[in-house]
Amino acid sequence: MYRFWADALSLAGDQDAARQKAQHALDLAKEFGERGEKAQTLVLLGDIAAGGVDENVAGAFYGEAQRLAEELGMRPFVAHCHYGIGKLHHRTRHERRALEHLTTAGAMYREMDMQFWLEKVEAEMKELP
Repeated sequence: MYRFWADALSLAGDQDAARQKAQHALDLAKEFGERGEKAQTLVLLGDIAAGGVDENVAGAFYGEAQRLAEELGMRPFVAHCHYGIGKLHHRTRHERRALEHLTTAGAMYREMDMQFWLEKVEAEMKELP
């Protein structure tokens, strides 16, 4: 529940409160051994950190989320990690790395028939130089 609250706060633009709620969600996921919830919350924390263009923090969250999501077979969240990392690299002007991650995310979304997310990736790729 805290993850959803954090996501809503982030969408509303209250990044500090979102980060606090997401961290609480992560703490609970760890405490209760909810590894899938942990992976999803790590993606959210990566998104929140990336919104502030905190490349190192966002990259650490996305990296941990990706490893856990791969281990658990959570392909949509692996794709979300690639998408988040790609957007982050684009914002920080690492276009080659951005293209690599966005291409991977796009291929994964296409394979899983996740059209909404595929369109988001394609739009992001159009902004690359």
